[in-house]
Amino acid sequence: MELYKENQLKIYNSLTKEKEVFKPLTEGYVGMYVCGPTVYSNAHLGNVRTFMFFDVVYRYLLHLGYKVRYVRNITDAGHLENDADEGEDRISKKARLEEIEPMEVVQKYTVDFHNVLKNYNFLPPSIEPTATGHIVEQIEMIKEIIDKGFAYEVNGSVYFDVLAYNEKENYGILSGRKVEDLIHNTRALDGQTDKKNPQDFALWKKADERHIMRWPSPWSDGFPGWHLECSVMSTKYLGEQFDIHGGGMDLKFPHHECEIAQSQTCSGIKPVNYWMHTNMLLLNSQKMAKSTGNFILPNQILSGENDILPKAFSASVVRFFNMQANYRSILDFSGEALEASEKGHAKLMDAVAFLDKISAGNTSTFDVQQWKNDCYAAMNDDFNTPILISHLFEAVKVINQIKENKASLTNEDFVEFKTTLNAFVFDVLGLMHDLNSNNSEKIEGVVELLIKLRKEARENKDWALSDQIRDELLALGIQLKDGREGTTFSIN
Repeated sequence: MELYKENQLKIYNSLTKEKEVFKPLTEGYVGMYVCGPTVYSNAHLGNVRTFMFFDVVYRYLLHLGYKVRYVRNITDAGHLENDADEGEDRISKKARLEEIEPMEVVQKYTVDFHNVLKNYNFLPPSIEPTATGHIVEQIEMIKEIIDKGFAYEVNGSVYFDVLAYNEKENYGILSGRKVEDLIHNTRALDGQTDKKNPQDFALWKKADERHIMRWPSPWSDGFPGWHLECSVMSTKYLGEQFDIHGGGMDLKFPHHECEIAQSQTCSGIKPVNYWMHTNMLLLNSQKMAKSTGNFILPNQILSGENDILPKAFSASVVRFFNMQANYRSILDFSGEALEASEKGHAKLMDAVAFLDKISAGNTSTFDVQQWKNDCYAAMNDDFNTPILISHLFEAVKVINQIKENKASLTNEDFVEFKTTLNAFVFDVLGLMHDLNSNNSEKIEGVVELLIKLRKEARENKDWALSDQIRDELLALGIQLKDGREGTTFSIN
């Protein structure tokens, strides 16, 4: 029987502001959409926190036995510099500054994004559509919104009429904002915009003569608005209504609010049942943002090439650090916090590695079934990874007691214990055994010592010892490579 049938998952729904029992539209199947990156620059760690959390959501849903269609888009057109539909397209601006084609910018930073996610052990989404790959569908949705009376065209640009929509629906249902307050807090239009009202947002923008990224449409040669692509692609691949929509809390307004308005205008039904939003990642207690220069790139953490951290840290340690805080809580990233996480990560990984050396006993001194239930209860409570990790360290304590002959598990309990621990550590949290852990320097030192002893054996023509060192290291997954400049090693 699939695990989801015996686990009642609850999700905090940003729409209702409550935890709700998760009931997918179709039993056994989940449709999930997460807003992906705008590929005009490298994704910083704050961006990656959101994608990392939804990677864990995806992993847990799969672990429970759901068939999941996970869609995460790539924004490669239409994202202007601010939310007032003003300024340059971010990708076009970067192309102008770097003196390259916009699609070169897109390719460069899409490749970088994928490399980061690979390094951090992300599962790829089921579908990764792009905005430029769905221009035709976006034009068709704009036509439909105009036909229903909720959009208007002015001088080649098309805008969504928020006030007209709000007369029949609730613009602000997700963010809790009221149109009346938005109007009160907005300066009057100065005649330099085509909008009827400041709250209206662009569905299509006419391109000026300098704008390279442009497509023909019934209204002008131009490009789609940023909010439109997500409505189009989520509908195309998940249907007019689907289960989960995720993103950072900074997208709640206006991006997700606009998505709801666009989609509901076309379908007449609410597009998403469960909205999920991650909170901010701070850097040394300050908001992480490229505009202020207070940010760090994920690969800079792995290489140690930065002015923020005392040394390099592994991707698995960073994942572990992120999962020690609830996704709806603000998380403060610092060298001290990462060093503390590294110690905890090393203890967990050392304990898991020791499982292969444990023998079953005649009795069980630990209630494995209750511990297993607690692990699932934590994840079923809105993916509460900090509580899950606390239960994983209960397991670490038990393993250490078994080492000291102070605890034991029967064979049946041991198999259940080991299977569950490995599932949550590796399959759900996505942690990894790697050299960049707390013990990496020690491992490298031991291997270098063995290389030195092997060199001495070869100089003494002790070929048997030389071959023994090489072969036994290879059996452990460490391959020696002899070259002109000496012997190096790699870990498989």
